[in-house]
Order: sequence, then C-alpha cells, then structure tokens
Amino acid sequence: MPSNPEAVPDDSNSLIQQARYPRTTARRRLRAAPFLAGGLCAALVMTLSGCGGDTASDDKSASGQAKIKVMVGGLDKVIYLPAMLTQQLGHFKAEGLNVELLTEPAGVQAETALISGDVQGAVGFYDHTLDLQAKGKKIESVVQFSHAPGEVEVVSNQAAASIGSPKDFKGKKLGVTGLGSSTDFLTKYLAVRDGVKTSEFTPVAVGAGQTFVAALKQGSIQGGMTTDPTVATLLDQKLGKVLVDMRTPEGSQQALGGPYPSSSLYMSTEWVNGHRQTVQKLVNALVKTLRWMSTHSAEEIAAKMPADYAKGGKDLYAQSIKSTLPMFTKDGVMPKDGPETVEKVLKAFNPNLKSTKVDLSQTYTTEFVKKAPQG
Repeated sequence: MPSNPEAVPDDSNSLIQQARYPRTTARRRLRAAPFLAGGLCAALVMTLSGCGGDTASDDKSASGQAKIKVMVGGLDKVIYLPAMLTQQLGHFKAEGLNVELLTEPAGVQAETALISGDVQGAVGFYDHTLDLQAKGKKIESVVQFSHAPGEVEVVSNQAAASIGSPKDFKGKKLGVTGLGSSTDFLTKYLAVRDGVKTSEFTPVAVGAGQTFVAALKQGSIQGGMTTDPTVATLLDQKLGKVLVDMRTPEGSQQALGGPYPSSSLYMSTEWVNGHRQTVQKLVNALVKTLRWMSTHSAEEIAAKMPADYAKGGKDLYAQSIKSTLPMFTKDGVMPKDGPETVEKVLKAFNPNLKSTKVDLSQTYTTEFVKKAPQG
C-alpha cells in the first residue's frame, strides 16, 4: 500500500480532515483555539492575570498589560498537563505574568503558530526544534517537561492478531495526530527500526481524543499513536490493545534506545534573547509546577485540573495521569543524552535531517531552569 497520507472517510468528524492540513488552517483556527472534546469543536482561551515583565506582545489585556501567548498542542492531553496545571495553581500569576493559553489538536500546528509569529511560545515536543533547525529556523526549548515521549502505539482488537510489533506495519493505516507531528515522527521511526519502509504504510491524520477513538472504532485505521487520556479511554472501552508503551523512561529506552525529551516549552531564540526576564519568569512558574507534581498523587493533580478534562470520569482521568506521571522531569532540565536520542530517531527517516549537521546545543538551553528557585 502506498504511503499517501490519508484522512478518514467523509462521515467522520470534520476535525480529522482539518488535522491533515495544519499549515493552511493554523491561522484561521488560532483565533477560535478549537480543541478536541467529545468530538465537538470548542473554543478555549485561558488568560492568567498579573503584571507583565518586559513586553511580550502588541496585544494588551484589559488592564493594558502586555500578553504572552502560548500555543499548546492539545491542552487536555496529559503529556502537556504542566501548562494548564501551572495556570490552575496560580504559578504564572505569582510570577507577575499575564499568559494566554491557546490550543491546537497537534504539536505541528503549535509549531506553525510559533513560526508565523501568532504566539510567543509553544508547548510541544522538543524534536520540532531539530526539524526546524534543518529548515533554517532557530528555535529552542527553554524548559523540558519530560524525558520520555508519553506516547502509546495502540492497535484495534480487530487488527491485534495481524499486528504483533512494528514490523507488521506494512500495508496498514496508522493514526497520527497530524502529518509532520511527533506522533508521525515516532511512528515512522518504529517502522524503520523494524525493517518497514515509510512508503509501505499509510499515516492517517486523526487528531486525538474522540476523533482518534472514532477512527479506530470505525476501522479507518488499524492502529495509531496517541496519549492519555485517549489511551485510558480506549482501554476502558475495550476498543484496542497496547503495542508499544513509551510513557516511562524504561519504555523510551526499550523503544528508542535512550531518553526521549518530548513535551517542552520552546520559543524563537531571537525572542528569548530579547525577553530574558519574561522567559525566566515563565520557566520559574513551570519548574515550580513540575516540582509540585513530583510530590503529589495523580488524584491530587487531577483535582486541580478543569473538570471537563475528566470526560471519562474522575477515576479514569486520575488513572490516565498516574500512567503518564513517570515521563515528567522534576526540574525541567534536559536529560543527559536526550538530544542525541532525538537526533538518532529523526535521522532514521527524515530526509531533511539525514544530510544536515544539527547543532544540538542550539536546540535547547538550561540557563533558565538552572536559575529557577529550588524551593
């Protein structure tokens, strides 16, 4: 089967169709900030009140203060939980920041919003910084949320007998959040690692949440890569099985050969250099949240999150957080050898990187996390 990226059939949720074209729709959907919830498109613009540091945006809040806009590749995904939790705990406000959180269903769309200048920061996978450097863009991670992908490759019950490992991806349709997303990257790596060419299977952009569940249930895909709480929902409804689990450092080591720094706050290097005080405050707030997470239970964390995130019920949501907690760092520091693992994974299939010398030191900085308060 050719590797022509597909969208699911016309009777599926229209958001799946949108996920296929992230770069042409990002600006239009940025204004509404839609996200996947119960198969419906909802708007989410969460503003944190406070006072500004150095100016971050031409847009002003009602108080006349400058806003910092941050796009998240799915605010309700557990892998990006620190962003919303920081708001819920009041840590942005405590730093005197006015931050506006926006959401897109896939990390590649958050990347697009950052590159286009619509936002000052993006919460997404660190691997985008390497991919963008190969395209001549200088982007860097300023705080690293995790040292494992937090991703899970699942297969439907119907396909479980024919897919026992990534070597069986040949001829299959596999769901990813968006084409060019980190789920797309990791799926391709798992295939290539096990001897399957990227041209021998078909990635299908299905988003996450209910659109992913619907695609698997309808048979539009035989498997796919997703995160909690989608994984917890699939298992609870007995719709599929786990094939590859990368929610822990051990799972990352087994699947990818080392730590894989994933969710992070990344920004334009030029913007960081021009707004160091603001960046330090952002990092202070996020590191404080990571430390808080390391000393609280999944149930305590779930209780702090917006109630509508627990679509499958409080217990299931808490379980999804518990399953994903091992991926998070406690201090926001880039894990040792993490960038090298990411480079190895991307170069295995990415033509932009195969022939490019990547300067890993330019893809992240630990300057701000090292200055963050330790208490």
